[in-house]
Amino acid sequence: MARMRRIRHFLLALVLGWPSLSLAAAVDPFVGQVGTFGFEFCPSGWAPMNGQLLSLSQNTALFSLLGTSYGGDGISTFALPLVKPLLTADRKMIPQCIALQGVFPPRP
Repeated sequence: MARMRRIRHFLLALVLGWPSLSLAAAVDPFVGQVGTFGFEFCPSGWAPMNGQLLSLSQNTALFSLLGTSYGGDGISTFALPLVKPLLTADRKMIPQCIALQGVFPPRP
């Protein structure tokens, strides 16, 4: 299952024209990485950046990066950033998504 997901992510990266991304970056995004995809939904493991509240207990890694900067009580919930979706020329929405799962980014 995980292997198929990695292959799917890599193929998606190739199709969308991300040749500068390494295989590791295309397969496993950083937790909290922001991405814009060429379709009207966020892929599995990603969430739209629409200000929604998330459970702290289920998303501890992302909470450690974002904290309560965008809302939430910091005890049981925290909020994702609120951004305006991008629109195509024919007014279709392209959401901006944030990675909920992946590699925890190293601190400098």
